[in-house]
Amino acid sequence: MSNLTLILLAAGSSSRFELSVKKQWLRVGKQPLWQFVADKYEKTTYFDKIIITSSCDDIEFMRLYSDFVFVEGGATRQESLQNALKEVSTEYVLVSDIARSCVSSEFLQRIISHIGKSDCIVPYLNVTDTIVYDDKTIDREKVKRVQTPQLSLTSALISALMQDEEFTDESSAIVASGGSREFILGEEGALKITHISDLKELGCLEPPSDDTLSGTGFDVHAFDDKGEMYLGGVKIDSTYGFKAHSDGDVAIHALIDALLGAAGMGDIGMMFPDSDESFKGIDSKELLRVVVTKLRNFGFVIINVDITIAAQKPRIKDYKTTMRKTLSAILDIDSQRVNIKATTTEKLGFIGRGEGVGVIANANLKYYDWTKI
Repeated sequence: MSNLTLILLAAGSSSRFELSVKKQWLRVGKQPLWQFVADKYEKTTYFDKIIITSSCDDIEFMRLYSDFVFVEGGATRQESLQNALKEVSTEYVLVSDIARSCVSSEFLQRIISHIGKSDCIVPYLNVTDTIVYDDKTIDREKVKRVQTPQLSLTSALISALMQDEEFTDESSAIVASGGSREFILGEEGALKITHISDLKELGCLEPPSDDTLSGTGFDVHAFDDKGEMYLGGVKIDSTYGFKAHSDGDVAIHALIDALLGAAGMGDIGMMFPDSDESFKGIDSKELLRVVVTKLRNFGFVIINVDITIAAQKPRIKDYKTTMRKTLSAILDIDSQRVNIKATTTEKLGFIGRGEGVGVIANANLKYYDWTKI
């Protein structure tokens, strides 16, 4: 084996990216960006292990995609790197950012060929423009634009990061702790995605797949002679409510399952377990808002939803338009893309006996198309 571990940093919030989609979840074909990058590195066979740092909100979803080692990141890049280094047992470690997406195999091979020559191998680019610092023109020949990946002696990097100072790259930390670094010429095409405009400069990324992703949700709730009744986010004029841990909005619960199903994100019970007291009595519209935000962050766009409410009672004919408007506002789609249907079970079963309500929901999603920004 190569005695080399790869750490890919993907725990950032994409705060400078200016989109609701986290850049690590932009799709390249059908793959999220982080998986596309990790798979490219894996195909080189240079690494004993590949470790990916992730935010606490993303990590469980990431684990559904692949068998890489996932580590929860910290509040800063440096904290995330320190967490990942706890899983490293090899003598050397290569560190890069998921946002540095188009590293060529030739560039990677050139970096790795310098293994063992210094505590840190650092790729850089020359600066061709005039540089002014603090109102003084400085010698641009002495200025370097530092890139990743950076190849480090693991023990040197771990020791360097124990300093009470934040560093923006591995080599700066190692040099500050007395270690050595060697600069090698970098790669112009190995750009880092920081702003939206950077996407247009990367030639290795294919557009997202135009697949339509469909999901189905089903839920039932029995009536309760206490409380108020909510369906589709709307208060229903009724003398009874639903037996439930939350407000019992069975229509929104089925809709959430449909949305999660289309995205491959599990189900409502996984995301909002009824064993969690923080969800007791909660307005289901708030749960739906959380789900919609997650879908956006993970690179999904809602196309339409279709909800069928099966109820012998109460009658909901007069509420359907309000339901459409309420849900469309939360889903951020036009109201005509939110269809609400109502039916009875012809007095058959528990629904027909007036003991509760059942709902089936369907949802369609697509991937966010970053090529059209």
